[in-house]
Amino acid sequence: MTHRTQRTLTVGALARVEGEGALHVAVRGDEVEAVRLEIYEPPRYFEALLRGRGHTEPPDLTARICGICPVAYQMSACRAVEDACGVVVDGQLALLRRLMYCGEWIESHTLHVYLLHAPDFLRLPDALTLARTDPDLLRRGLRLKKAGNEIVEVLGGRAIHPVNVRVGGFHRLPTRPELDRLATVLRQARTDAEDTLGWVSGFEFPPLTVRHELLALTEPGGYAIDSGTPTAVLAGPFALREFEDRVREHQVPHSTALHGALDGRPHLTGPLARWNLGSERLPAPIRALAAAAGLGPTCDNPFRSIVIRAAEVLWAVTEAQRIIERYEPPPAPAVPVPPRAGTGYGATEAPRGLLYHRYDIDEAGLVRRAVIVPPTAQNQTAIEADLRAFVQPRLHLDDAELTRQCEQAIRNYDPCISCAAHFLTLTVDRR
Repeated sequence: MTHRTQRTLTVGALARVEGEGALHVAVRGDEVEAVRLEIYEPPRYFEALLRGRGHTEPPDLTARICGICPVAYQMSACRAVEDACGVVVDGQLALLRRLMYCGEWIESHTLHVYLLHAPDFLRLPDALTLARTDPDLLRRGLRLKKAGNEIVEVLGGRAIHPVNVRVGGFHRLPTRPELDRLATVLRQARTDAEDTLGWVSGFEFPPLTVRHELLALTEPGGYAIDSGTPTAVLAGPFALREFEDRVREHQVPHSTALHGALDGRPHLTGPLARWNLGSERLPAPIRALAAAAGLGPTCDNPFRSIVIRAAEVLWAVTEAQRIIERYEPPPAPAVPVPPRAGTGYGATEAPRGLLYHRYDIDEAGLVRRAVIVPPTAQNQTAIEADLRAFVQPRLHLDDAELTRQCEQAIRNYDPCISCAAHFLTLTVDRR
């Protein structure tokens, strides 16, 4: 290690995460004293913007929180409003929502795998370099991402910030020819997803062990995505209405985003949590392919989350195929959701993890209070702890290599900083 009274590493902007932020590492002698994930993106006050709005408006408004995972916000908002109004959307309408969610998982995970994270493992500076060195590989990724986009476009009216979702269902149902076209696209997507899983399994994964509590939705009948019960690996399941009592948010001086903690301790939500809590509920063929890719029933290395994401893409493709094959048009595109006074809770699994919504609605159908807890806000404290454990044995590295490895480590979590409030300015003070 080079001995200096102070050492500063700076990356002006990190393009391969969603949002803006900085990482500060303080070192005294041979010990890491502190790690801070400094999020400085201005907060956008969506919870305040929802106050006074009609009970049918949250799905459209909250979709604007994120251009990468708008479906997650729409579905969580719908579930919370419908819960407050005492309405359950089931049958084919629920399956169409699940189909749309599968599309988002496919496009979001594929974007992360090919364009954001794979260049790190390949020691390439960016996806443009990957396009020059292996254009066929990148074409496969773009083709797979496009398949997810097409699902969202057919069900949602457009691929980004969909407009066809409404409380109670949809404004318009898909036609049989539209679904048949998706089925054709998904046949190629399934091959591409299997090839992607095999490809990422060959990456070299630096050692790092997650020791935090893991939190995800679980369902007895399958892999949870659009519904389920909050479940922690150690603490077990709890009712969704208890979420805010169990997951408490707090402000920290170095971040414009709140930090969350489960029962007072750091926790992680996202692919690693979903895999550890639900991998045994995946179909046997996908479990077999995942095992061949090096994934066991559990995984504690966040660097292998890229493999989990690839396995989840494959599951989402096969689940979308199943839904389309068995689809029967419902009698109407939506069920009535008349307003009533009450509190409703909704949670789904965004690509980055558990997303929670709560709405207090009055008798006129106006939102009086909204609470939205995104996955990245929940993950921040655990990310800082993991980075501290990651940096400690690497203090001997020079500035450039230490910075590169820290960036790769943070991309393990695919942080959506915009949802939580973008990344990365890295500063290391050595004393």
